[in-house]
Amino acid sequence: MRILVLLLFSQFFVVAQTNTEVYLFDIVVEGDQLELANQRNISNNDGYDNQPSFYNDNQVLFASTRNQQTDIVSYNVRDAKVTWINDTGFGSEYSPTKIPNQKAISAIRLDTTGLQRLYQYDFETGKNKELIKDLVIGYHTWYTNDILVSAVLADGGLDLVVSNLKDGTNYTQQKKIGRSLHKIPNSDLISYISKENDIWEIKSIHPITGTTATIIETIPEADDMCWLLNGTILMPKGNTIYAYNPKKDTTWRVFRIFKDANLSNITRIATNSTSSLLSLVSDTAL
Repeated sequence: MRILVLLLFSQFFVVAQTNTEVYLFDIVVEGDQLELANQRNISNNDGYDNQPSFYNDNQVLFASTRNQQTDIVSYNVRDAKVTWINDTGFGSEYSPTKIPNQKAISAIRLDTTGLQRLYQYDFETGKNKELIKDLVIGYHTWYTNDILVSAVLADGGLDLVVSNLKDGTNYTQQKKIGRSLHKIPNSDLISYISKENDIWEIKSIHPITGTTATIIETIPEADDMCWLLNGTILMPKGNTIYAYNPKKDTTWRVFRIFKDANLSNITRIATNSTSSLLSLVSDTAL
């Protein structure tokens, strides 16, 4: 397995990039249960293919290796077609995310000079502009089209920062968090993983008031999750996806165990707004 080591800016924050693939499933309702069907590999590319998110219910975004750098891809679900969104030539892009109410995405750009910033990219033309100066953002999600919640590199870890693009303010709400940031369905809250203590916790925050609450402890050492529209959290570890619904569950339950060797180390998970599609990332089988 080919491993590339990426040094992000001057924080000495090292991320190992492995051979990974992006998979897509249909989420099917079977009685009162949810099942995964129609597994397909939507990246099929040697190298790093990772960080999926949904532009809409028909297009999956992810970062993919091309010409020894990482660019942003859009996968059309209906047509099974891949389109490259950008080709900067002097840097790599990561963590593509739809910007609300715009035909644009945001992504982390790591220039060949080592400069790491958040940029906006026009979805159709790829034209880009810097969104936030001075912050070394690692991961992010949008609360509104003006308010951004980010995991910012600081002191060797990640801080939870809320940024208002209108007035240019940035507020650090908590230190020692994980990379997984999500808007909680049918609420005005954002979820994040707190790593303040030895036992990690999934928490919620109201980005405006700063009010936080604990939802549940994570699956031990699991670092990624997503929300289904019905309020269920899905969290992968190894070859297993676990589920927890705060409204009816008292603890985690097994949602799906994969026997496919290509899904033995799931590291990313994402769903679309209607919870009809699920995307996973796993290391490729040796």
